[in-house]
Amino acid sequence: MKELREKLSEFYRQLDKLIIIGAVLCSVLSVLLLHSIQANGVLDIGFDDSITQGVAAGLGFIAMLITSAIDFHKLSKFWYIYAPITLILIALTFTSLGYQRDGADDQAWLNLGFVSIQPSEFLKIAFILTFSLHLSKDEENMNRPLHMLLLLLHGAVPLGIVVLQGDYGTAIVFAMMLMMMLFVSRISWIYITAAIVAIPVVLWAAWNFVLGDLHKSRILVLLNPGTDPEGLEYQQDLGLTALASGNLFGKGLYGGDDYVSVPELHNDFIFAYVGEALGFVGAMAVALVLTVICIRVLLGGAKLPDRQGIFICMGVFAMLMTHCIMNIGMVLKVMPVIGIPLPFLSAGGSATLSMYIALGLVLSAKQHSIKPRKTLFE
Repeated sequence: MKELREKLSEFYRQLDKLIIIGAVLCSVLSVLLLHSIQANGVLDIGFDDSITQGVAAGLGFIAMLITSAIDFHKLSKFWYIYAPITLILIALTFTSLGYQRDGADDQAWLNLGFVSIQPSEFLKIAFILTFSLHLSKDEENMNRPLHMLLLLLHGAVPLGIVVLQGDYGTAIVFAMMLMMMLFVSRISWIYITAAIVAIPVVLWAAWNFVLGDLHKSRILVLLNPGTDPEGLEYQQDLGLTALASGNLFGKGLYGGDDYVSVPELHNDFIFAYVGEALGFVGAMAVALVLTVICIRVLLGGAKLPDRQGIFICMGVFAMLMTHCIMNIGMVLKVMPVIGIPLPFLSAGGSATLSMYIALGLVLSAKQHSIKPRKTLFE
């Protein structure tokens, strides 16, 4: 019993408490915001959204602690279990079990009867684990053409699948994770230079052969603001109006009936409601907390002696930062509307749960990269 207490005490001391506190604060605020949206009648959503968010955050918190207590080396070795499962779940979205959520452009959700999930959120976790393992095992040989080709194919598989779903936002997240993890590896500058040179070609190909007319139009209206105020710009204009209407300290969470109703306010445009309800001060506070989480993941990972631990932290950092920049950018009308949730704040059980698991991987990397020792589950 004494030995267990000592292990628990050591485990607690080494946890990055700033990361945990930041995520929990965001989740608590998320539940309050969703309840506020429903109570104020801003959108026609039920109390189920806030309850689901609270349950997902609670389960995510537990999953984060369990994941952090398990050596990430052991987790990555079971890739042959979770990687096929996530790929099968993704494949099922292309069957009659898959559906397109209201307000979304992609068929990325899976109806299992008792629960609906977005498998691509868990594919991110599987990718971070499998690609970090692949990189750490093959880093010495990665600059050989065949080895680099296999690494790129590893990254292309999940990216290609979500593109087939029509989920271009998630595809960008996968691309950023892939690039970040490769960048901090021992990749040759020859490949980096080749990638930079290839960017215009890739963008041209994506524009002409991948993006649909709707997605092209969303990009074009950003370059020519005011050209379609009653159409594609309508949601973003409303979001900006809501964000600005909170002034310095906001209208309050339960301030009356003069809130701006923005489509997907509870989900992709939750930051607009943060600004409306809590004002500029509240919006900046949320942005600061999310920035602190991202910086802690980045700096903490950079100090690790374990290469795979570094790759895991860089993958999670790229995922979190891409979500934050693209989501807030949508609200500020500097990014196209592309369906990316704000970590720990936007409504969505799958996204919330996967974000907590991702933080669990970071905490595991920090715990188990320090020195070999027995863990709570050994």
